Amino acid sequence: MSLKQIQEKAKAILNALDNPEAELSILIVDDPQIAVFNKQYLNRKGPTNVIAFPMRDGPYGNITPQLLGDVVISVETADREGKRAGNSMEDRFTQLLVHGILHLLGYDHETSDQDAQEMEEKSKEILKLISFHP
Repeated sequence: MSLKQIQEKAKAILNALDNPEAELSILIVDDPQIAVFNKQYLNRKGPTNVIAFPMRDGPYGNITPQLLGDVVISVETADREGKRAGNSMEDRFTQLLVHGILHLLGYDHETSDQDAQEMEEKSKEILKLISFHP
């Protein structure tokens, strides 16, 4: 997947979420690097697939409301998970990008089963809107 394709996917996701003017950064890393972020910021051991760092949280979150935050994706984990599910790495990467952006917009699957279900439904809706079929 090229940088241009990633940018186009991110734009399509933001448009589908009615946030066409929103800004975010996407950091693509390997498993050792995301494991460092996972430990440092979430106090969790080992690599994970995606981590989101929202900029709208906290006392200064309203200074730049269009700046959503950062999404960090491990391309190695995306590749492994895609293969395990019978999908391509690109398909899994897109799923993780949607997931990360939803986190930046306040969705959270770890707070309750209802929130997890809501986030899963929103994710499926967005993937369908951007013509991606998992």
